[in-house]
Amino acid sequence: MRLATWNVNSVRARVDRIIDFAVRESIDVLAMQEIKCKAEQFPFEMFEDAGYHVEAHGFSQWNGVAIASREQLTDVEHAFPGMPGFEKDHAGPDAPQEARAIGATVGGVRVWSLYVPNGRSLGDPHYFYKLEWLSALQQYTSETLATTPDLALALTGDFNIAPTDADNGDPAVVQGFATHISPPEREAFAALESAGLTDVVRPLVPTGFTYWDYKQLRFPRNEGMRIDFILGSHALATAVTGAAIHRNERKGKAPSDHVPVVVDLDLASPEDDDDRPMIFG
Repeated sequence: MRLATWNVNSVRARVDRIIDFAVRESIDVLAMQEIKCKAEQFPFEMFEDAGYHVEAHGFSQWNGVAIASREQLTDVEHAFPGMPGFEKDHAGPDAPQEARAIGATVGGVRVWSLYVPNGRSLGDPHYFYKLEWLSALQQYTSETLATTPDLALALTGDFNIAPTDADNGDPAVVQGFATHISPPEREAFAALESAGLTDVVRPLVPTGFTYWDYKQLRFPRNEGMRIDFILGSHALATAVTGAAIHRNERKGKAPSDHVPVVVDLDLASPEDDDDRPMIFG
């Protein structure tokens, strides 16, 4: 299975190049974030014509997530258990949920496409929502892997966190003044790893960014950030045979500000392959 994640920054604006990439790179499962449309506005027919089944979750022109797959998607969920909501000037546990998570099972893998809240700025209510959202995701992950330790679980998407200093090359993102690199956010990312997940791309692709701001010539200067990830359970990590960050997708006409992250999985019998890279923690 070839699994990819991509913050497409509007699926309707970029549907042709998204499908071109998926077909050209033989992607079996594509998790998309920031589709920026209601589910009924998603260009399902174009994906279906290319051989993909799609499940989409979106409420408006903001946020939104989807999964496209060569195989049928089953057990679809539009939020993970305990996922908090957010609304400006709305306090309390009953805030409406945003379209930031969709999960489905395909080919024996439980795949989540996740668009983690941005946080906006340190001290903003959205920043504390982001931390609460990540805490709930960690709780879900921990409980899921405690009850089903052999589950091939993939949390994919735009995490809006650069976990280490090496993941931040944007001079505008400065410690103490910006989200994405604050200690609480990095601790939240580390908590996901402590819950039983591994960044399955980093050991095979140790350098490289996945996002570059459109402004200030960030891409030509390679002043980007690594904020898009595929985090896998032990069962998923042991099945990884390859990985790539497709930097060239940031080039050309009307690109997204993010690029796809891809992993290859051999899920048949990973324990039989003594040469498989041991990338799990």
